Formats: sequence, C-alpha cells, structure tokens
Amino acid sequence: MKNKNTQKLGEEMHANVPPDWYFSSIKINPFQRYWHKRRFEEVRKLVEKKDGEILDIGSADGVFTKVILDKSGSKKITGIDVLKTSVNWANNHWKKNRKLVFKVGDAHKLDFGTNKFDAVFALEVLEHVPDPQKVFHEIKRVLKSNGYAVLLVPTDSVLFRLIWFFWVKFWRGRVWDDCHIQSFNKKHTLAKELMKAGFVIEIDKKFILGMLNVVKVRKR
Repeated sequence: MKNKNTQKLGEEMHANVPPDWYFSSIKINPFQRYWHKRRFEEVRKLVEKKDGEILDIGSADGVFTKVILDKSGSKKITGIDVLKTSVNWANNHWKKNRKLVFKVGDAHKLDFGTNKFDAVFALEVLEHVPDPQKVFHEIKRVLKSNGYAVLLVPTDSVLFRLIWFFWVKFWRGRVWDDCHIQSFNKKHTLAKELMKAGFVIEIDKKFILGMLNVVKVRKR
C-alpha cells in the first residue's frame, strides 16, 4: 500500500461513502445519533477558545468541523478530505459560513506551510491511513509552537470489534467495510504512537464503554 499514492488509495477505499454521510446519518439513525453526540461531547471538552486557524483532517461533510468552529471561535477552519464528493458537498452546504473552507487533501502530505495552525484535529481518521507516523509528523510540522492536536480513534477492543463486524457486514456500515487498515490496541496505543512522534501527551481518555480513545497533545 505504501507504494501507491496515499490520496488515491484513500479515494478508492472510501468510494462507497455518501458525500453527506454524517449529516444524514445523525438525522435518520438513532444509533449513529447517540454515537456522534458522545463524540461531540468529549471533543468539545478539549477544544480551546482561540481566534487563530485550525485544520480538521478527514473533515468529510463538515459536521464535526462545524462543532469545532462553534466551540473554538476560530477565525478560520480548513477541512481536508480525500473524497472530492464530500468536499464539494461540504463547501456547498456550509457556503454561508465564511470561516469554513474545505479542500481535497492527503494527511500524509499536508499542503500547508510549517507552523501555520493553532490546532489540528484528526477524528476517527488514523485507522484509515497507510502510515500514521508520517501523518503525525506532518501534523507536528504544520502546528505552531505550543499548538495542540486532538486525535480520536477506535480502541479495537473486543466490544468494538464485535459491533464493528455486524455494522459493516449486515447494517448501514457496509460502506466502511475494509476501510480500517490500522489498529490502535493495547500494544500500540494512540498515546504511545504520538509520543514516538515527539508530542507531549496532555489528555488520554477512553469513552463509550472503552470503544473510543481521544488524545490531546501539545507541540513543544
């Protein structure tokens, strides 16, 4: 997989995902409404009030990006995603909000200058990427000194793997089948991997019965 263009690989892996997946799912599916509500609650606690710029990696249809904007009060948030259809949908849906901008982009090679962002978010993204360490180093590069990042992944606990199996094989989650190519488990936790990249860990928390892990880090 590493020999293939990572952005092209991401496009192919997620080709079946509807452009408004999160926006529509929260409206029509009670399970997803609860799941994402809990994600929103936990991530909001870690967002800092700043007027600077924020990068949201894997922004999809922009639903979570808007949550981050509302809590942070940022002057601008740029969301990137490998799916052009999602980027187009997000730009159209949120077009009245000039603080939100969405672009096609690859987390392995961020098309931004060094020390540009006050904060970076990567929420349920890292399990989809071929080279997480490369992504971590790119996040660190574009972060300003003393900037922070919030990252969220599934823990691959027994409970999560059981639910995920039924979700992608027999329910609405079929569009995500074969999209998880990384595992952040007890041996390779997200916090351990981020420490390897030189980040300072500030928060390391599991929630929803230990199925999700959110980590907040600082660039020193």
